[in-house]
Amino acid sequence: MSTAALPTGEPSHEQFGMHPRPSPPSALSAVATLAWRAMLKIKHVPFQLFDVTVMPIMFTLLFTFIFGGALAGSPREYIQYLLPGVLVQTVVFITVYTGMGLNTDINKGLFDRFRSLPMWQPAPLLGALAGDLFRYSVASALILIMGLILGFRPQGGAVGVLLAVALVLVFAFALSWLWIIVGMLVRTPESVMTTSFIFLMPLTFASNIFVELSTMPGWLQAVVGRNPVTYLANASRGLMHGRAAGTDVMWVLVASAVIVLIASPIAMRMYRKER
Repeated sequence: MSTAALPTGEPSHEQFGMHPRPSPPSALSAVATLAWRAMLKIKHVPFQLFDVTVMPIMFTLLFTFIFGGALAGSPREYIQYLLPGVLVQTVVFITVYTGMGLNTDINKGLFDRFRSLPMWQPAPLLGALAGDLFRYSVASALILIMGLILGFRPQGGAVGVLLAVALVLVFAFALSWLWIIVGMLVRTPESVMTTSFIFLMPLTFASNIFVELSTMPGWLQAVVGRNPVTYLANASRGLMHGRAAGTDVMWVLVASAVIVLIASPIAMRMYRKER
């Protein structure tokens, strides 16, 4: 907006009771605002609220009491092994809502609106991811509370538990970039969900979340042992129970970095393109 002076010598915007155009929001402010929007969506979408609250509790109870006696002699013994794995499985499953939320925004026209606003362009994606990290944290807290009630006793103490949760969140953040890409490729949120299960079911169940690798056939051990979810479950157990987990942690961080380095530029390029 021009601020040229009028013949009276007063700036034009003062003469007409106008104000200079405000500066655009900072990148951090834009991300924080859109992260808050993502968290509010949890409140207003009952299905997402169900997956954040009910599903973690249900998974923990079902797997502990159904498999505990058969696999470890008692539910209390089994939950020492199971809970870090259930934490991994639950958070990995709910990463899909990042892609579903973006796909919903695209179908409602918010996609084009966000791109037209004078703000930092990656903010809608990073804001959604930041909001989802809150969702993952809530689910993790519920699982840990339920586990403690059922007798889970982490030998690594609070520090080990927090480090394990942080590692799971890092991997979930990386995996969410893949669902952003899927969310921009398919036409409906239901298609995002269907596509996710094709990959997430074998990724989580073909791992050592529920049973030790030693109980599997040799050829299956070779496959499951190289699954990134297996490394994540091993690292989470090691950190929570105070055991050495350096190698597993390293592999999880490497896998997360590779996913982000490959997927995030693709997602941003797709986001900027016309649909």
